[in-house]
Amino acid sequence: AFARLARSAALGELVARLAGWESGARLAQDQVWAKPPGAPPLVFHRDSPYFDFAPASVVTVWVALDEMREELGPLQYVRGSHAWGDGRRGSASSFFDSDTRGLLRSAAEREGIDPCALDDLITSVAGLRPGGCSIHDGRTWHGSGPNASASEPRRGLGIHYIPADAT
Repeated sequence: AFARLARSAALGELVARLAGWESGARLAQDQVWAKPPGAPPLVFHRDSPYFDFAPASVVTVWVALDEMREELGPLQYVRGSHAWGDGRRGSASSFFDSDTRGLLRSAAEREGIDPCALDDLITSVAGLRPGGCSIHDGRTWHGSGPNASASEPRRGLGIHYIPADAT
């Protein structure tokens, strides 16, 4: 079922239309994310720097496999951050740093945004039901809170697309 979804022509066409990719979309990577009960938060980051394609354009489709209740640590997005400059990048080794907003604060400051105002820009996918999805530009800053549940995981499918003509 996951492969069928990731390879869906209709989903690829939707992504290409949203991203403005005239050449269409190509599947770059898919993965299942599972945050077990008690798992720590995930550092705010961008997806694009982790893909080495030209052009450096990525769109991520995130499909909820569980109901996204706040206690499970659902994804959080920073509205408008896809338009920020490249600024800070970080690395995969920083995904579980205790300062989950360090890179985000640095990027906000570079954009002239008061880091104290970030809470007003952050929106959550809490309330998303299984099978629901969010779609974001790979330059969008996002992270997630801890899974505070004692017994339930937070699971999702991440599908990353790039322009069909990317090299």
